[in-house]
Amino acid sequence: MIDPVRELRAFVHAALLDPVPRDHTQSRTALVRRRVVAALTLVAGTILLGVGLHIPAGAPGFYPVTLALAAVWAVGALASGPLHLGHAWTRQGGIGRPVVQSAALAALLIGLFLAGALVVARIPVLRGPVDALLDHARVGSLWVVALVTILNGIGEELYFRGALFAAIGRRHAVAVTTVLYTLTTATSGIPLLVFAAAVLGLVCGLQRRVTGGVLGPILVHIAWSSTMLFLLPPLLDLLR
Repeated sequence: MIDPVRELRAFVHAALLDPVPRDHTQSRTALVRRRVVAALTLVAGTILLGVGLHIPAGAPGFYPVTLALAAVWAVGALASGPLHLGHAWTRQGGIGRPVVQSAALAALLIGLFLAGALVVARIPVLRGPVDALLDHARVGSLWVVALVTILNGIGEELYFRGALFAAIGRRHAVAVTTVLYTLTTATSGIPLLVFAAAVLGLVCGLQRRVTGGVLGPILVHIAWSSTMLFLLPPLLDLLR
């Protein structure tokens, strides 16, 4: 008989705690170059993110700015140096690409946030800024917003869990990338979005540390953000 507690503990260790063996050592020159490119990208990306999140729903400038933001994160990440897809532990103790594991991790994260939405829906001071952000999906084309959301999720992970993570070094990479990702998102002025960034940044950072690559964090990020985009607005409307 399967012990759910034991299974959950094993999953947490495999997905978030026990690194897969690899050697991604960088030369001193490569590390310095990566740090310079990562720093410049962080400044440009933070400015664009702040501009994009303050554009009113339905305004024509929203899509160009957010697409430019995705390009800044992605181009900066790729220009900083080599990135790796990464590997994950399998249920049998082997090593494979972090696809199934990331899907399961995303499902847990989505469940947590949807449960939190039940609380947010009943607190106007928290719900108001979230509604304003989701109005981009309500007013504009949902599928275009979804595409922009996915592209930005990929770009953010290539940068924060790819280039920036590698630029910081092994010892404090999870903590530093999570803090910087959270502070960058704070330009939105939306407290719950900042909280979401802290949780998502920590989970993706831990998975980056375990897998050694960006594939797992990318899959978790786009699964979470896409689900929130499609399910959160009707859920909040239902609980009005």
